[in-house]
Amino acid sequence: MLKEINDLFAGIPMTIISGIFLVISLALSILDISALIDPAWGTVIISGIPLIYLSIWRIIHNPGISKISSALLISIAMLAAISIGDLFAAGEVAFIMAIGAILEDKTTERAKKGLKKLAELAPWEGRLIENGNEKIIPVETIKQRDILRVLPGETIPADGKIIDGNTSIDQSIMTGEALPVDKETGDSVFCGTINRFGAIDIEATKVGENTSLQKLIHMVKEAENKKAPMQRIADKCASWLVPVALLIAVAAYFATSNIIRAVTVLVVFCPCALVLATPTAIMAAIGQATKHGVIIKSGEALEKMGKVDTIAFDKTGTLTLGTLEVSDIISFSKKINENDLLILTASAEARSEHPLGKAIVSYAKEKNIIFAEASDFFMEAGKGISAQVLQKSLFCGSEKFLTEKKIDIPPQIKDMLEALRTQGKASILIAIDNICTGIIALSDVLRPTAKDMVSRLSKMNTSTILLTGDNQQTADYFAAQAGITLVRAGLLPEEKVENIKNIQENGRNVCMIGDGINDAPALKTASVGVAMGNMGSDIAVEAADIALMSDDISKIPYLKRLSNATVNTIKLSITLSLCINLVAIILSLLGVLTPTTGALVHNAGSCFVVLIAALLYDRSFE
Repeated sequence: MLKEINDLFAGIPMTIISGIFLVISLALSILDISALIDPAWGTVIISGIPLIYLSIWRIIHNPGISKISSALLISIAMLAAISIGDLFAAGEVAFIMAIGAILEDKTTERAKKGLKKLAELAPWEGRLIENGNEKIIPVETIKQRDILRVLPGETIPADGKIIDGNTSIDQSIMTGEALPVDKETGDSVFCGTINRFGAIDIEATKVGENTSLQKLIHMVKEAENKKAPMQRIADKCASWLVPVALLIAVAAYFATSNIIRAVTVLVVFCPCALVLATPTAIMAAIGQATKHGVIIKSGEALEKMGKVDTIAFDKTGTLTLGTLEVSDIISFSKKINENDLLILTASAEARSEHPLGKAIVSYAKEKNIIFAEASDFFMEAGKGISAQVLQKSLFCGSEKFLTEKKIDIPPQIKDMLEALRTQGKASILIAIDNICTGIIALSDVLRPTAKDMVSRLSKMNTSTILLTGDNQQTADYFAAQAGITLVRAGLLPEEKVENIKNIQENGRNVCMIGDGINDAPALKTASVGVAMGNMGSDIAVEAADIALMSDDISKIPYLKRLSNATVNTIKLSITLSLCINLVAIILSLLGVLTPTTGALVHNAGSCFVVLIAALLYDRSFE
C-alpha cells in the first residue's frame, strides 16, 4: 500500500502538480497575500512523502554506511523547516529532489527485450532418427548421442557432429561470419545456426543448457546482471555530508541560540544542485546525440564512454558493409576473356541459392549481362555446382570440389587462390570442359569512413582492436586497411567475452562495437556496448548501451568527445554547487539568509547547474 502511494506521488504528473503548488506559494508570499492553508503543504506532501519513504527504506535495507544518504539529509532539512513554519523552504528542497530523481530515472531506463529475443532463437523441436524412423520431438528431450536430421532451412536443435551429408551452415548467430560455412561429414555444428542447403544427419554432442546457444543466452543474462545502475554522486558523499551538516547546524544553534540559523544551514546544505549535476548534463548530452543519430540508452553509458581508452570492433557489418561484391575476375585461358567467364559463370549460377552464386548473378545483372540458358544444373551442398552452358560443361565451386571431379588445378592458380585469401576474399574456381579456367573472387567492403575514424581515435589516445569470428587472413587484411594493428580472429562469442575481460583486467576501459547476435555477450561485458542500429540485429541493439542508427562509424570519435565533455561538465557543476553551498552556509551562519531566502539561493544554484548542462545541447562536437 505504502509503495503504491509512493510510486504515485513520485511520478511525473504528481511532481508537476507539486511544482504548481510551490509556485502558487511563492507568488502569494511575494504579493503578501495570506491563505487559509499554504499551498506549499501540497508540495511537502506530494514530493516529501517519496523522499521520507526513500530515506527510511535505505536505513532499513542498505548495508553499512550506505544507510546514510542524501535523501536522509534533505528529509531532515524538510522536517526542520516545517518545525519552524517555513513551508516554502520545506517544499522547495523536496521538489528539487523529486525533479532530480525523475531526471535520473529517465537517463537510466533500459530496454529489456534483447534477452527475450535471443531466447526466441532457440529451436523448439528436432527430428530424431531412431531405428530408421524419423519423428519430431521437443528439443528438451534430445539426449547426447541422439541422431538428428536437419533439413534445408531448419535450425539445428543441438550442438553436434555431422555423420552424414554435406551442406552450408549460416553461423552468423555464433561467429558473425558474412558467408555460410561449408560443412561435411565429421564437421561440428552449433545449436541455433541454420542449415541452408543439403539435408544432414548429426550426432548430438551437447544438449539442453550445455549448447552453444544456451551458453550465449546465459552470458548475456550474466553480463546484464553485472550492470549496476548509476549511483548518485550525492549519495556517495552522504556518509560525510549528513553528519557534517547536522554538526554545523547544532553548533550554529548553540553558538547563536537561534533555531532559524540552524534550520537555514540544513536547507542550504541540501545537495540538490549536486543531485541535479549528473542527470541534467546527461539529459542534454543524450538530446545532442539523438540529433546526430546516436541513441544513448543510459547516463551510466555516457559517463563510462568518457573513460573509455580502448575500442574493440567486430568486422562484418561494423568495420565492413557486410555485403559481398565481385572484386576480381581472373581468366587463365587465352580463349576465354573476363567478360566471357562472367557470362558463363553467372548463367550457371542463376539457379544457385548459395550467397556467392547470388552475388555473382547480381553483379552480372548490374553489368547488363545477357544470360545464356543453363541445363543439367546440379548443386552439391557446401561444395559447388555443375551445369551445361552454351555447349560447355561447367563446374563452379571450391578447390576441393574441383579436385573431387578429377580436375587438375595448376600451381599458378593455387598461388593466386592463396593471394586472394590473404586479401580476405572468397573465391569460386571455374572449370570449363574439365579444365580449370578462371577464378571469380568476392569480398566484403570496408566502410569508407573506417580508416579516418581509427586515425581520429588514435589522436584521442584511444587504442583500437579487431575481435572477429572470421578467419585470420581475412581479419588481418581488413584490419590493415582500417589501420588497426591488434587483431584477434576466429573467435566464438565466449572467446570475444574472454578477450574483453582480459583487456579490462589490465586496467583498460573497453568499448565494444558490433552488429550481430553473436556480439551481444561482448556488448554487455564491455564497459560500454555500441551497436550498429540500422542493419544490426535487434538483439545486438537491445544488448548495447548505445546504438548508431545510421550505421555511421565516423560518429564514434564524436561520441567520445561528447562523452568527455559531459563528464567534464558534471565535474564543473559539482564543483560550482559545492562552492555555492559553502558560501550559502557562511551567510546562513552570519544570519544573512533565512530558510526562505536560503531556499531561493539554493534553488538558484540548482538552476545554474541546469543552465550549464543545457549548453551541452547546442555545442559542436564534430
